[in-house]
Amino acid sequence: MKTKKRKILFLGETYRADAITWMKGLQEFGDFEILTWELKTSSAGFFNRWSRIMEYCKALINIKKLINENQPDMVIAERTTSYGFLAALSGVKPFAIAQQGITDLWPENSILFPVKKLIQHYAFQKATLIHAWGTVMTFSMKKAQVDMNKVMVLPKGIDLNLFKKNAKPEIKGIHAIVTRSLLPEYRHSTILKAFAMLNEKGIDFKLTIVGDGTQCQPLKELAKKLNIEHQVEFTGRIPNGKLPELLQQANFYISMPITEGVSASLFEAMAAECYPIVTDVLGNQSWITHRENGQLVAVDDKEMLARELLWALENKEYREQVIIKNRKFVEEKANYAINMKLIADRYHELITNYKVN
Repeated sequence: MKTKKRKILFLGETYRADAITWMKGLQEFGDFEILTWELKTSSAGFFNRWSRIMEYCKALINIKKLINENQPDMVIAERTTSYGFLAALSGVKPFAIAQQGITDLWPENSILFPVKKLIQHYAFQKATLIHAWGTVMTFSMKKAQVDMNKVMVLPKGIDLNLFKKNAKPEIKGIHAIVTRSLLPEYRHSTILKAFAMLNEKGIDFKLTIVGDGTQCQPLKELAKKLNIEHQVEFTGRIPNGKLPELLQQANFYISMPITEGVSASLFEAMAAECYPIVTDVLGNQSWITHRENGQLVAVDDKEMLARELLWALENKEYREQVIIKNRKFVEEKANYAINMKLIADRYHELITNYKVN
């Protein structure tokens, strides 16, 4: 039965791939009209951060004006410590918030940590629905004494129409790809140093680094210093539509963050039949078991990363079995068409319940 068209106000950064997937899925599988609002000031740099805080303090006035003009049926927001708090103050019910990592209380040494903790507690308490994109996110929620009856544990998934199961070209040696933002916490420098070690051993490789960020120029300089700049391609920021093609050309996926929530990048790589080597952190342990469907490497351990790359290269038959297994896993557990339909249906149910009451 066709449901009545509803309006949803999304609070969050609309350029982010995760946000795009979330909104697109709600339009496609819930027939929702999506309105958006986001902070305009960049968070890069000391003075920008304080300007962003000042903008945040005035945000509620602008959000309430937008709500009065458009009368959305529901508000959704990413990050429990920022946009999620604004959703809680917006006055709209129902509203859903999404935790983005294993915890949104990050970094722990921030002078704003105590304030963030209070803000998050309020958002959790007032939320109608809380998204945990994976089980790993529920641990911090339980610690924060969240009402787990309000928590929906389900990844958004990835669009398998974009990441189709195609015959991969024969790739000799290592053609690795990294698709994480060029920020310090993703430790691209560790990856470059590991590949420099392979280069010293005479191992032929190509490394494609996708994306942009504050570390772009320093990483390019490091690649040159390590004498591997001719084997490393920095693509810069690319349209989302080009990513499947780049993944299709690679046979290894590398990701070395110091912390991880639920990585859509990992799902995309698994769907594109890239063999995953990722950091041994809680978020990745949820999906990867060492030398069963990928490999786990200690944070900042370039020597171990180099060794594990060599081991994987030498065990081709094992890798071929893994990529088949991983593709099947994504189709069953991280299929955007299935998961976003479940999420969209839940939103319609919440809105209907509030309209009735």
